[in-house]
Amino acid sequence: MYAENEIFFPYHVIPLLKNLRGAQWEALVTRVEGLSEYHDEVLAFVLMMIRLNGCLGCETDSYRAMRGCHACVVQTLRRYKGSDDELIEQYQTALADVRQFAQTHKQIPIIAT
Repeated sequence: MYAENEIFFPYHVIPLLKNLRGAQWEALVTRVEGLSEYHDEVLAFVLMMIRLNGCLGCETDSYRAMRGCHACVVQTLRRYKGSDDELIEQYQTALADVRQFAQTHKQIPIIAT
């Protein structure tokens, strides 16, 4: 009855997003999909998607959650009114946030570029 879903945007969905936007988006997805899930660029991508999708406010019994994370993110990216440049800027902001966090939490194994 319920879809298989996670609480936050899942790493394994990243490759499925490649063709949902323009060339810049495709290049970003191609770059991060081949990296470890502990890599700072992947963590930044996941953080950006959590922010875009509103994962923090998602309830496990909501219609959105029952449809699953993949369906949610596809809908979010298709409805996103900004440009790929704006998405890349959001990614860069998330990357800066992840790197700042890594600097102050050295005990967490984050792979930096």
